[in-house]
Amino acid sequence: MLSKIEENVVKEYSFRYFYPTMGTSVLIIDDEPDIRMLIRYNLEKEGYVVLEAENGKAGVELAKSNIPDLILLDVMMPEMDGMEACELLKQVSSLQNTMICFLTARGEDYSQIAGFQVGADDYITKPVKPKVLLSRIAAILRRRQANLDPTTKNSDEAEDRLRIDKDQYLVFRGKEEISLPRKEFELLSLLMSQPGKVFHRDDIMIKVWGVDVIVGDRTIDVHIRKLREKFGDSCIKTVKGVGYKYEE
Repeated sequence: MLSKIEENVVKEYSFRYFYPTMGTSVLIIDDEPDIRMLIRYNLEKEGYVVLEAENGKAGVELAKSNIPDLILLDVMMPEMDGMEACELLKQVSSLQNTMICFLTARGEDYSQIAGFQVGADDYITKPVKPKVLLSRIAAILRRRQANLDPTTKNSDEAEDRLRIDKDQYLVFRGKEEISLPRKEFELLSLLMSQPGKVFHRDDIMIKVWGVDVIVGDRTIDVHIRKLREKFGDSCIKTVKGVGYKYEE
């Protein structure tokens, strides 16, 4: 027979096992009540704790006082738009572990580029099916957890992690020493300088090749392909219509 305390522990463990999102908080910042209601309904069904704000200004204040795990942020809103709100949120030290994802009808390339440049972790275009949205949210939160708990990565992954030696122009994977052509090295070094950050193609071109060099449109793609051939496809991700990012 289990004691009352042991029964409660078993119940809590079972509950958390079947509802792993329980206690994870999501702040929705959107000026459309119907959108907030629909998202809230689907999130709460999955066990998320949901907060709401109707504009960027109110959303920033609510985020500061509640420290959510994830913020879903619209772009076009009264009082303060999403881009400005994202910039302010990224300056709050207590929110450094909060993921920010734009959820907006603005699907233009330049809007997505602007979103990543102000610090967003992801960008989802409306309309989006609830199941797809929930999957994207789960993926974003897995990235957050991996950043918070690096011990979840096994030792083999740690051994395979790349390291850059800028003085010797060398790349190390575990104990393996890898020499790269200069432009491949500079491209990889740029991407690895800020893991997870999306570098726009124009920024890569300027920082790696400079403004005085004329190269073809496919130059970056060719160098990315060569790096992937050497290090695999998993570390360098393509963000369609924007550029590339490095993920450990």
